[in-house]
Formats: sequence, structure tokens, C-alpha cells
Amino acid sequence: MRTVTLVLVDGSGAVLGALPPFTVEVPYWPEVWDVVAGARERFGADVTVLRLLHADRPHPPGGAVTYLAQLDGAAPALEPVAFEPAPHPRRAPYAEVGGPAASIRWALEVMRGLGLGTPENIVQRKTWNLSALWRLDELHWLKHLPPFMRAETEVLAWLGAVAPGAAPRLLASDDFGRQLLSHLPGEDGFGAPSEARFAMADLLHGVQRRASDDLTQLAGRGVHDRRGPRLREEIVAAAVPWLAEIFGLDALVGGLAPRLAAVAECGLPDTLVHGDFHPGNVRFSTSVPPAVLDWGDAFLGNPAFDILALCEGLEPEPAAALVEHWAALWRRVAPRSEPERAVELLRPVAPLLDAVIYAGFVHNIEPSEWPYHAEDVPACLRRAVALG
Repeated sequence: MRTVTLVLVDGSGAVLGALPPFTVEVPYWPEVWDVVAGARERFGADVTVLRLLHADRPHPPGGAVTYLAQLDGAAPALEPVAFEPAPHPRRAPYAEVGGPAASIRWALEVMRGLGLGTPENIVQRKTWNLSALWRLDELHWLKHLPPFMRAETEVLAWLGAVAPGAAPRLLASDDFGRQLLSHLPGEDGFGAPSEARFAMADLLHGVQRRASDDLTQLAGRGVHDRRGPRLREEIVAAAVPWLAEIFGLDALVGGLAPRLAAVAECGLPDTLVHGDFHPGNVRFSTSVPPAVLDWGDAFLGNPAFDILALCEGLEPEPAAALVEHWAALWRRVAPRSEPERAVELLRPVAPLLDAVIYAGFVHNIEPSEWPYHAEDVPACLRRAVALG
């Protein structure tokens, strides 16, 4: 649950005031469909949520959260508010006044041009520093990415050419981070049982076998390259500010070079790594094969990172069975490889990499949105030390 306050601006960016606080059931800060619905149902206000302004806790979910929202239409009774809008160089285009409307206009023009008609129902589902998302009727989605996440578009275009059905179909995109996507049937796989994860591993393995032939092309398209020494360099940069505060981190980081050398000796080929391959990023059902969402964290590197993510939340025995299944797939590709050993060596490295990713988010977003990720950096570093 969240207690939401909306500070409203008009189409020129002038501050109008704030709606009285109200509660919504979904506690996750990026989810705004219930916020938009609540403003309409409680106050008769048609709004579009632009961005987070502040929260009463250092990290999500839940609590009292304040967003900036643009009002469309007549203003209801509002409370005075002390807020002065100011520009910021790291603000996403869709978080600016008029930004969401521009994205929707783009999507509607593209849909008409593709002969897809005009959607009757447009619902703002999510907005935060990593994307904005709208549902367009039942068959399409509009996604808008910030500049530092735009390589996802290149990955989806590549997947559409070599592995159709493995990810949302990219119908159109532009140079500003907008995507028009086809809807994937099924359900997001949060909390999926272990037996359902075998098909997820099979799907990703097939994609990664194909990707190993196209690494030069993917790197040229802007996909982040973490092969060779690059991974260690990024981890060291993210860890240095915390070495004096987190006991044991210096020893773990100091041993990275021989650890990563041992990983290389395991013989797994570099490939396209999803980077956040938990079951919630996979759509599936009993009648629908799995497909993978949210490739914004993708990079070139070791595939063992993805199986570690896929095992999260499982008890040791089913997790070991899933790793064994995944390892058998890779041994068919590289018969002399040691996939299980690579997994164990990378087990403490995976949260170090997570810290790198979260630190990158913080670096690329404005301070008001740091609470989304800032606490994750030290949390991941401490988890790495515990595993190391």
C-alpha cells in the first residue's frame, strides 16, 4: 500500500496545487495505473504522472510518496503546495511536462501508419527513471526509455530477426527511446515454480547460442560489453567508495582478477546476457511458450550470470537441479567446459555486478529519484561479501 500525494501542473508547467493524499493498494512506486485511476475516481481529476518528487522512506516499496503529475482538464479543489519546478539535465523526456503526450502522439501516428488503427483505451501503467509504459488497448504497448537504456531497442531488433517470439515484437522505434511493442500472452512469472524455470533456461540458452555468433554486431549496436577485463574494472569503480565501510569488501575485490581468470578457464563462451533474468521478466502460461521481457540491462559476457538470477528464490535442491540442466545444455556446445564451476565462482560476483548496475542508474538519474536505487548499491556489495 502507498499513500500518494499528487502535485499538479498544467500544460505550461505552472504549479496548480496538490490533491489531498489518498491510498492505493499496489505498493510499488513505478506502478501508476492505480494512482491515475484513484485521482479520477476520488477527485474527478484526469492526470498523467510525470515523476517521483520525494518519499518518506529511503527505498521502495510502500510509504508516503509524492509525484508530479500533469492535469488535463478542469482543476478540482487543490491544497497549496511549496514546490518550484526546475530543469535537470538527467531528467527523462517522458518525465517532463508534455513528454507523455508527445510519446502517445508518436505511438498513434505509428499505429495508423502500420494499419493498426487507433486504440480506444490508453492506460498509463508505469513511470520511473528506467522507463515509462502505456497499454494501448489489448494488443500493444508503448514503452519510452531514458537515454542510458536505449540499447534495449537494438537487442529487441536483433531478437526479432534471429529469434522471433523470444521477446516482445518491436513494431517500431525512434531515436528518442520510444518503442511500439506487441503484447505477449501469458503472465509474468514472478514466483514461478522450479519446473517452469527449465523452459525459461531452454529459451535463453537457444538465444545465447545464436548470440555468440553476433557479438561484434551487438557490440557495434551499443550493447554494453563486459568481456575480458571490463567487468573487473566496472566492479572496482563501483566498490571503491564503500571499501572503508563494508568489512571484507576489499578482500573480495582484491581477489577478483584470479577469480575471473578461473571463470575464463571454465570454457563457457561469451554471449548476450539478459542481466536481470528472474522469472518475473518472463511471460508464460501452460498454453504459451515463454518469452523474455525487459532487456535494458543486457550486456556481452558470461551466461552463468543469468542462471544465477533464474535460481533466485528456489530452495537449494531445485536450484541445483536447474543449474545441472542448464550446464548440460552448455556442455553440448562446449564439451570440455565446466559450467557448474563457473556458476560457483561467479556466485559472489553476481551481486557485485548488480551493484555496478544500480550505481549506473543512480549516476544517470536526477537526485529526487535516487531512492529507487541508492540503497541497493551497498546492499548488493554486502551480499557479495557474505557469499564470497
